[in-house]
Amino acid sequence: MCRIGSIKSKNYIHPSLALKLMRSQQKGHDNSGFAFIMQDLGGIFENYKDLPILSMAVTDEGMKYAEDLLHQIGFVRVFQYTPEVYPDKSLKIETMPNYVFEVFQYPKTYKNASREEKEELLLDTRLKLRGYLEKNEEGFVYSFYPDVISLKEIGDPNDIGTYFNLWSEEEVNLKAKIITAQCRQNTNYDIVRYAAHPFFLQGYTTLTNGENTFYEKNKLMQKKLHKGYIGFESDSQCFMEKRDNKNVLERIKASLSNLEINGPNTTIGVLPDGTMFNVIDSKKLRPTVVCKDKDIVVMTSEVCGANEILPNRDITKDIYTNERELVVVDNDLNIQRIAQ
Repeated sequence: MCRIGSIKSKNYIHPSLALKLMRSQQKGHDNSGFAFIMQDLGGIFENYKDLPILSMAVTDEGMKYAEDLLHQIGFVRVFQYTPEVYPDKSLKIETMPNYVFEVFQYPKTYKNASREEKEELLLDTRLKLRGYLEKNEEGFVYSFYPDVISLKEIGDPNDIGTYFNLWSEEEVNLKAKIITAQCRQNTNYDIVRYAAHPFFLQGYTTLTNGENTFYEKNKLMQKKLHKGYIGFESDSQCFMEKRDNKNVLERIKASLSNLEINGPNTTIGVLPDGTMFNVIDSKKLRPTVVCKDKDIVVMTSEVCGANEILPNRDITKDIYTNERELVVVDNDLNIQRIAQ
């Protein structure tokens, strides 16, 4: 099984907090990988809130192609962060030659473009870059979007943290108000970095611990819904589109029951406005706990994770999400429980 977790904070926090959240749950996963997505960024990225950030792990040739492609489209790089790494033969990690997080100014032709037009450009650019990197085995591009950075790696989570020096809050000036993280690579199929949660698309983040009973049918339907859904390597990458009409949703559920995500599942998600949520299916075989202190809310697979990073909280207020219950956390850290 995976171990998943998310942290939402009133103040900027360091990724070491996510590592600590996952470390205490180590017996629940197989040490095959670690991935995180940081949103609402502080630290070295705080001054670039409205500009897209490209997160990728590539070869030298992949790096050259990315630079040429972005230049041709008209993107202008304004900031680049290349993490300092600490190689050691004792570390269990499958490294890439280059890890790059780059901030770009939009092409001049997009100066007066709408948000939708800019997002379309970012998506098309990422898909083109991903297509080249996959075809030529030159690396991986995880996200290209404002105020978001992503990292996915294969290996022991503790060693991954050591390799990137993420255990030391003083050494790495990476901070965010929302961090989602997962331990365990996808091991149902081939181990591929793209298969590691969290998954991010156009402002939406999801991570799931569980199995999708109708994976193949969901995959085929999803690929028709949005061009951003490509290259599925994990059964948890498939989710139905949001519907705000209750009657329509009920009819869809009744008529397309074969496409239902039938679990056992627990899902944590983040919406574009920063709202964080958790939902589990009726089997409740993948539990989740929601914990809070005055500045931080944590959603995670096991309460031991919350105990490590929120040791002084009032445990009587911990929430163990019920079957068919939606737990929602807003930007003021107010928690709402909604029965489905």
